[in-house]
Amino acid sequence: MPRNILTPVFMLLAFATPVLAQTAAPDIPLPRVTFGVDKAQSVEDVSVAFEIVALLTILSLAPSIIIMMTSFTRVVIVLNFVKQALGTQNSPPNQMVMGLSLFLTFFVMAPTFNRVNEEAIQPYLAHEIDYREGMDKAIKPIRDFMLRQTSEHDLALFIRASRQPNPNTIEDLGMWTIIPAFIISELKTAFIIGFLIYIPFLVIDMAVASILMSMGMMMLPPMMVSMPFKLILFVMVDGWNLIVQQLLLSFH
Repeated sequence: MPRNILTPVFMLLAFATPVLAQTAAPDIPLPRVTFGVDKAQSVEDVSVAFEIVALLTILSLAPSIIIMMTSFTRVVIVLNFVKQALGTQNSPPNQMVMGLSLFLTFFVMAPTFNRVNEEAIQPYLAHEIDYREGMDKAIKPIRDFMLRQTSEHDLALFIRASRQPNPNTIEDLGMWTIIPAFIISELKTAFIIGFLIYIPFLVIDMAVASILMSMGMMMLPPMMVSMPFKLILFVMVDGWNLIVQQLLLSFH
């Protein structure tokens, strides 16, 4: 009995499948991706291949470039000092701190990136300059930004450590000397700002601890009592606005 019922159903599906396939599958071109290595027809073909490899290398190193050659280091360290000084280890979350640091970095570096676009990227796309000249012009604005933030003392350290003759001009300095000097200068500046941020919150912690000790409440953690006062002070003085303002003004 079940076979007699299912047989017409299978027959209907068998006849309907070709009809549905013809009506529901129009001539839609499907893309095909192929990879291969062909013989170069000219020198330009080889140069294009090297440019693609160089571009992929730059993209793979982009996170390191953003961290080590921009204002990101100073911003993220200062914002983390703010969290520690307030005593709120998880507020704001680390993802928010990293996102804010990234957008502040783009804001600070916007004039530098605009110079890179106008002096290097657009002329290269317009075939006005070649690849090497474009790279030199792209590095120059970033190099100028790092030199403005780097102290002479840190530059002198790496010049002496490299055991090379003293450069006659700033243009003689190599990127292998500027980048590490820029990084330690940024760390020093960020720690100085962090120290200044800690001072008012440290005063509140000491005052609360002294009051609790005088009241004989030594078992009550001072951090638990001082945190609301620190939050109130931070909100009343519009702390985020002041910190971001001073961060932006700290870049030369």
